Amino acid sequence: MADRMLLKIACLLMRWSFGLAALVCRGDKAKNAESLVLRHENAVLRRHSGRVRCEPADRAWFTVLTRFIPRRRWARAFPVTPATLLAWHRNLAARKYDTSKRRQPCRPPTIRSIAQLTIRLATENPLCGIPPDPRRAHPARRDGRAVHVYEILRAAGIDPAPRKAGPTWRQFLHTQAAGILAADC
Repeated sequence: MADRMLLKIACLLMRWSFGLAALVCRGDKAKNAESLVLRHENAVLRRHSGRVRCEPADRAWFTVLTRFIPRRRWARAFPVTPATLLAWHRNLAARKYDTSKRRQPCRPPTIRSIAQLTIRLATENPLCGIPPDPRRAHPARRDGRAVHVYEILRAAGIDPAPRKAGPTWRQFLHTQAAGILAADC
């Protein structure tokens, strides 16, 4: 669609540039007469037609021509009102800074082969699994990319690793502190 529009704009620009070259070679009387004919044709078309429908290429061409015609003459020179010309310009500028269609920042998806390997290892080793606290699980690295095991296994429906038999971290530290204090006495 964009290529078609660019082609239309290019064709219009070529047509108008050849017309401009022919216009430069003509005399002033011929130019004035042609201008009067075009103005009259424009007035007749405005009387007999309803709303003017312009394609994007036409809008671009009219917008370019606004630079060469004083604003006070826009109402007589263009088939649309000056407010419409300014609205087209506002829409064009708003579209330039519109970020709603841009890709949202997010983590790139994990490579399928790595995800399959992670799931296979988790099913073959049932005592290993998702760490109980995913915030403490650091991502593994593969080719410079982070592989988040927790998210892969959670998406596959694999439960967290079962609690291993043994003391908790708090119990371990308490026992170590008691042993150090007993050795000092």
